[in-house]
Amino acid sequence: MALVVQKYGGTSVADAERIKNVAVRIAQARDKDYQVVVVVSAMGDTTDELVKLACQVSPQSDRRELDVLLSTGETVSSTLLAMVLHEMGYQAISLSGAQAGIRTDALYSRARILKVESKRVVEELERGNIVIVAGFQGITEEMDVTTLGRGGSDTTAVALAANLGAEVCQIYTDVDGVYTADPRLIPEARQLAEMSYEEMLELASYGAKVMHPRAVELGELYNVPILVASSFTRNPGTLIHREVSMEVRNKVRSIAHNLDVAKITVIGIPDHPGIAAAIFQPLAKAGISVDTIVQNASIKNITDLTFTVTKGDLAKAMEVIKPIAASIGAKECISDSKLGEVSIIGTGMQNTPGFAARMFAALSEKGINIQLITTSEIRITCIIDKDSVKDAVRTLHQAFKLEVTES
Repeated sequence: MALVVQKYGGTSVADAERIKNVAVRIAQARDKDYQVVVVVSAMGDTTDELVKLACQVSPQSDRRELDVLLSTGETVSSTLLAMVLHEMGYQAISLSGAQAGIRTDALYSRARILKVESKRVVEELERGNIVIVAGFQGITEEMDVTTLGRGGSDTTAVALAANLGAEVCQIYTDVDGVYTADPRLIPEARQLAEMSYEEMLELASYGAKVMHPRAVELGELYNVPILVASSFTRNPGTLIHREVSMEVRNKVRSIAHNLDVAKITVIGIPDHPGIAAAIFQPLAKAGISVDTIVQNASIKNITDLTFTVTKGDLAKAMEVIKPIAASIGAKECISDSKLGEVSIIGTGMQNTPGFAARMFAALSEKGINIQLITTSEIRITCIIDKDSVKDAVRTLHQAFKLEVTES
């Protein structure tokens, strides 16, 4: 019997009625003789509400205790969904992340999955149960509860799909699939029928909220086909997989944008070996991820170093960097949180010249100033003023004719 893993986001299980609708979709898969494993997020804004509550009682909440608290949201969703399926006459059982065998490291609030010990899940499937797993959570070797960070339920679902050898991992959310741009900004944006893992990973990493980047990485590593679709419609969705059609099409597939960008510049750094390590190793130790890094050309052995972090990490990053800057003899350390980024993405770009020039020209014509540029083989990202991001997305969507249906 084939196995399918389904994941339902917070909006899909936001209230009792929506949970019942999700149960119907799950039952339909079971009626087609699929074994079904379901991963659920917390209901609606539950996680935000729990964070707010924690801040009210303890502004500097202990990370371990906060993870235990936040994990309860997914537990509520999974048990309610199992109850509905029981009422419909289906065998179902809810499992916590720990019971499902999700083993993680001990980096609270952003733990990474180390392995999946799915013996209990397999046993329940063999008993004929639909298995409902609380997403976003796992357990350490010391039996402490951890959470995987925002979007972590996607990662739970793909990890289980890979471990169990699922035919597909279906990610159900509040959008019909992956679009050429955020349809809330660009009404004429088109839904894409398919995307490569590489393209989806770049999109997820540079602003698209449809999937968590770590989930896409796992999908690519274990070659798990991932379907992104809406739990509210019967739209076929977008299939993320390895064998994307090689037919002629627009080489730029999508425009991503991100408003969660802050910039730090360390000015007047002595230019000699070891300086970059002195700056970035403490940031890594503090659990701060750095994205774009730009170092100016050295003049009289003095240079400036600029890098970006998320806005949520800015204050912590400045706390780490300021004493380091002073110790290495830097002139000063400044920051800017009023930034955003816009990216063009497509695997067809890697062997074809001219995309960067076209992107820069389109932004220039609209008077949008580029502060920093970063690239990969299939992506070009410009960091700009946050107030210009919406215009930049619209400009680039038109410049690369993404509203035109691919042939």
